[in-house]
Amino acid sequence: MATSTFLSNATVNVTQGMTTTDLSDQCRSVTITVGQDPLESTAMGDTGHQFVGGLQSVEVSLEMYLSYGATEVEAILASCVGTGSTTLVISPSGTTESATNPEYTITNCMLENFTPVASTVGELAMVTATFTGGTWARDIT
Repeated sequence: MATSTFLSNATVNVTQGMTTTDLSDQCRSVTITVGQDPLESTAMGDTGHQFVGGLQSVEVSLEMYLSYGATEVEAILASCVGTGSTTLVISPSGTTESATNPEYTITNCMLENFTPVASTVGELAMVTATFTGGTWARDIT
Protein backbone atom coordinates (compact mmCIF):
# COMPACT_ATOMS: atom_id res chain seq x y z
CA MET A 1 0.00 0.00 0.00
CA ALA A 2 1.43 3.34 -1.03
CA THR A 3 1.82 6.04 1.58
CA SER A 4 1.01 9.62 0.68
CA THR A 5 1.77 12.87 2.42
CA PHE A 6 -0.78 15.67 2.41
CA LEU A 7 0.41 19.25 2.82
CA SER A 8 -2.61 21.40 3.51
CA ASN A 9 -3.29 24.72 1.86
CA ALA A 10 -6.99 25.03 2.59
CA THR A 11 -9.25 27.62 1.04
CA VAL A 12 -11.88 29.21 3.26
CA ASN A 13 -14.62 31.45 1.84
CA VAL A 14 -17.31 32.99 4.03
CA THR A 15 -20.53 34.42 2.61
CA GLN A 16 -22.82 36.56 4.72
CA GLY A 17 -25.63 38.36 2.92
CA MET A 18 -24.39 39.23 -0.57
CA THR A 19 -20.72 39.47 0.45
CA THR A 20 -18.22 36.63 -0.01
CA THR A 21 -14.80 37.00 1.62
CA ASP A 22 -11.79 34.73 1.10
CA LEU A 23 -10.24 34.32 4.55
CA SER A 24 -7.70 31.70 3.47
CA ASP A 25 -4.76 34.08 3.99
CA GLN A 26 -5.88 34.75 7.59
CA CYS A 27 -6.73 31.16 8.51
CA ARG A 28 -4.25 29.06 10.48
CA SER A 29 -6.38 25.93 10.79
CA VAL A 30 -9.78 24.63 9.78
CA THR A 31 -11.65 21.58 11.06
CA ILE A 32 -14.91 20.29 9.61
CA THR A 33 -16.96 17.61 11.37
CA VAL A 34 -19.94 16.27 9.40
CA GLY A 35 -22.44 13.53 10.10
CA GLN A 36 -26.07 12.74 10.71
CA ASP A 37 -28.08 12.52 13.90
CA PRO A 38 -28.66 8.87 14.84
CA LEU A 39 -32.32 7.84 14.96
CA GLU A 40 -33.02 4.58 16.71
CA SER A 41 -34.89 2.08 14.54
CA THR A 42 -34.62 -0.96 16.82
CA ALA A 43 -37.58 -3.31 16.33
CA MET A 44 -38.89 -6.36 18.14
CA GLY A 45 -36.59 -9.31 17.61
CA ASP A 46 -33.42 -7.24 17.07
CA THR A 47 -30.55 -8.36 19.28
CA GLY A 48 -28.88 -4.97 19.34
CA HIS A 49 -29.70 -1.33 18.82
CA GLN A 50 -30.30 -0.35 15.18
CA PHE A 51 -29.98 3.20 13.85
CA VAL A 52 -30.71 5.17 10.69
CA GLY A 53 -29.42 8.60 9.73
CA GLY A 54 -31.56 11.59 10.63
CA LEU A 55 -30.84 15.27 10.10
CA GLN A 56 -27.38 16.34 8.99
CA SER A 57 -25.02 17.65 11.64
CA VAL A 58 -22.06 19.90 10.97
CA GLU A 59 -19.49 21.89 12.92
CA VAL A 60 -16.71 24.02 11.44
CA SER A 61 -13.93 25.46 13.56
CA LEU A 62 -11.71 28.19 12.09
CA GLU A 63 -8.59 29.43 13.86
CA MET A 64 -7.59 32.78 12.36
CA TYR A 65 -5.21 35.65 12.85
CA LEU A 66 -7.28 38.49 14.24
CA SER A 67 -7.35 41.59 12.04
CA TYR A 68 -9.51 44.70 12.02
CA GLY A 69 -11.03 46.71 9.19
CA ALA A 70 -14.13 46.71 6.98
CA THR A 71 -13.20 43.48 5.14
CA GLU A 72 -11.05 41.86 7.81
CA VAL A 73 -11.58 38.90 10.15
CA GLU A 74 -13.23 40.77 13.05
CA ALA A 75 -15.78 42.55 10.84
CA ILE A 76 -16.65 39.39 8.89
CA LEU A 77 -17.17 37.35 12.06
CA ALA A 78 -19.19 40.14 13.70
CA SER A 79 -21.55 40.11 10.70
CA CYS A 80 -22.08 36.34 11.09
CA VAL A 81 -22.95 36.21 14.80
CA GLY A 82 -26.44 34.88 15.41
CA THR A 83 -27.69 35.09 11.83
CA GLY A 84 -27.95 31.39 10.95
CA SER A 85 -27.55 32.33 7.28
CA THR A 86 -23.80 32.07 6.76
CA THR A 87 -22.37 29.96 3.94
CA LEU A 88 -18.87 28.46 4.17
CA VAL A 89 -17.04 26.93 1.20
CA ILE A 90 -13.91 25.02 2.21
CA SER A 91 -11.44 22.84 0.31
CA PRO A 92 -8.38 21.16 1.83
CA SER A 93 -5.95 22.29 -0.87
CA GLY A 94 -6.78 25.00 -3.39
CA THR A 95 -9.94 25.72 -5.34
CA THR A 96 -10.00 22.91 -7.93
CA GLU A 97 -12.34 20.16 -6.71
CA SER A 98 -11.37 16.54 -7.29
CA ALA A 99 -11.46 13.18 -5.55
CA THR A 100 -8.27 14.23 -3.75
CA ASN A 101 -9.52 17.77 -3.00
CA PRO A 102 -13.23 17.67 -2.10
CA GLU A 103 -15.04 20.97 -1.64
CA TYR A 104 -17.44 21.24 1.29
CA THR A 105 -20.25 23.80 1.15
CA ILE A 106 -22.01 24.45 4.42
CA THR A 107 -25.16 26.58 4.09
CA ASN A 108 -27.24 28.32 6.74
CA CYS A 109 -24.77 27.72 9.55
CA MET A 110 -24.57 29.91 12.63
CA LEU A 111 -21.77 31.51 14.59
CA GLU A 112 -23.05 31.66 18.17
CA ASN A 113 -20.23 33.88 19.45
CA PHE A 114 -16.56 34.78 19.07
CA THR A 115 -13.93 36.78 20.97
CA PRO A 116 -13.32 40.04 19.07
CA VAL A 117 -10.39 41.14 21.25
CA ALA A 118 -7.72 38.64 22.33
CA SER A 119 -4.42 40.44 22.79
CA THR A 120 -1.21 39.36 24.51
CA VAL A 121 1.98 41.40 24.39
CA GLY A 122 4.50 39.94 21.97
CA GLU A 123 2.08 37.48 20.34
CA LEU A 124 -0.06 37.46 17.24
CA ALA A 125 -3.73 37.87 18.12
CA MET A 126 -5.77 34.75 17.30
CA VAL A 127 -9.49 34.05 17.23
CA THR A 128 -11.36 30.76 17.01
CA ALA A 129 -14.80 30.78 15.41
CA THR A 130 -17.02 27.70 15.58
CA PHE A 131 -19.95 27.53 13.18
CA THR A 132 -22.71 24.99 13.80
CA GLY A 133 -25.87 23.80 12.11
CA GLY A 134 -27.03 24.15 8.56
CA THR A 135 -26.57 21.61 5.82
CA TRP A 136 -23.44 20.33 4.11
CA ALA A 137 -22.66 19.09 0.63
CA ARG A 138 -19.46 17.47 -0.69
CA ASP A 139 -18.39 18.15 -4.28
CA ILE A 140 -15.53 16.50 -6.22
CA THR A 141 -16.41 17.79 -9.73
